[in-house]
Formats: sequence, C-alpha cells, structure tokens
Amino acid sequence: MLLRREGWPINHKRVYRLNLAEGLGIRTKTPRRRVACVKREIVPTARAKNECWRMDFVSDQLFDGKRLRKLVVLDNHTRECLALDASSRIGGMDVVSTLERITRV
Repeated sequence: MLLRREGWPINHKRVYRLNLAEGLGIRTKTPRRRVACVKREIVPTARAKNECWRMDFVSDQLFDGKRLRKLVVLDNHTRECLALDASSRIGGMDVVSTLERITRV
C-alpha cells in the first residue's frame, strides 16, 4: 500500500517475491488460528542419558465413547520410555507425582 502511494507500479506478487528475496517472514493472509510466525530454533541433541526429557499427552477414545489420556515421558538420548501413565483425567498434581517418581529412581 505504501509503495503504491509513492507511485511505484507494484502488485502483491512482486511484494511477495521481494520479501522472499530479502528473507522476510511477512504473511500476506491472516491465519485462521494463532500460528507462530517466527522460525523455531534448532533444539540441541542430548549427549548423555537423563540430560533431556520430553513429555507429551496422548488422548484416545474407547469403544464406549470414554476418553483415555496418557502421559508419556521419554529420554531424548536413549529414546527410552521413562513413564507411561494412563487415566481418564490427568491433572497437574498427577504430572508432578510422575516426574518425582522418575527422578527418585
């Protein structure tokens, strides 16, 4: 819009091409949901056992419609599953107790 006001013969395709050439991450459309516009940093790899863990929640549905949620804790270096807790509801205190149980071992 600003370039057109200054008299430049430009359209959205040329602006997009110039942004790509300059490495700019400007979106032309508004996203439907909130999406991070910045590039994610590369996560350093773990060099030893128990140096870095990852935690995820997995959800599934049983045949009768009930939800089953699982808390999965993995070691990034050995790719070993340290904890797999399943319940219909997993609260914050359940997560804390699971992590405390893992660190005691």
